[in-house]
Amino acid sequence: MGVYCPQLIYWSSSGMSANRMVLDNQEAYLTGTEMELMERLLPLSDCRVLELGCGSARITRRLARAHPDCHFIATEVDSVQHEKNLGNTAGNISFRLEGAQSIGEPDQSVDVVLMLKSLHHVPGSVMLQVMSEVARVLKPGGIAYFSEPVYQGEFNALMSLIHDEKYVRELAFKAIQSLSERDDMELLGQYFLNVPGLYDSWECFESRFLNITHTQLKIDKPRYRQIKKAFMEHMGPRGAEFLKPHRIDLLRKRNIR
Repeated sequence: MGVYCPQLIYWSSSGMSANRMVLDNQEAYLTGTEMELMERLLPLSDCRVLELGCGSARITRRLARAHPDCHFIATEVDSVQHEKNLGNTAGNISFRLEGAQSIGEPDQSVDVVLMLKSLHHVPGSVMLQVMSEVARVLKPGGIAYFSEPVYQGEFNALMSLIHDEKYVRELAFKAIQSLSERDDMELLGQYFLNVPGLYDSWECFESRFLNITHTQLKIDKPRYRQIKKAFMEHMGPRGAEFLKPHRIDLLRKRNIR
């Protein structure tokens, strides 16, 4: 793995210490894509990258194409999505049906761990176990990259009609905070990113966020009509456009001897 120099690629952070982590920082936002930020922050050279809760592994697939010298492991607990992933494999990605609370990797064997909007889907009862597993599999100097949606803005208001995630996102934040406070981990920074989102049609949005298998949604016909109406209010000539706020927490495993 290449030399990691955070002082050279530090992009935008809250500037707070581990015990002052924040859920949100309105003054720190930049607009850009997650890929752009990851390319700046992560040491993606001749390394082993583990994504936990990969879903369709959209971003990991892009990273794998851009970094053929790296090997990516993408795990998912949704068996339906996992079967889809196996039907669309890539040479340097290994897909596994596996929970983040029990990672099938040896101690200190992974250079980078990614959780891309997946931690808040983990049951609260095992979130701390997931954090322990992340620390266990990371090599000394290895990086943990957590991306979580922030509970504010127009897109969040729309998504809250589908599934209100305020509580579970707060649980996820507390779990990451607990990881940053371990003696063998350190917080490198918090980054706040407005990610542009464009949805060509209602059908496109519905397929992406309502026709899912990882969460059992309970949406009756009146709620469905309410969601569709709220979405259509954002439709313009190009489709429905949003800025989706994200918080990225970047941690590193210490070299402790």
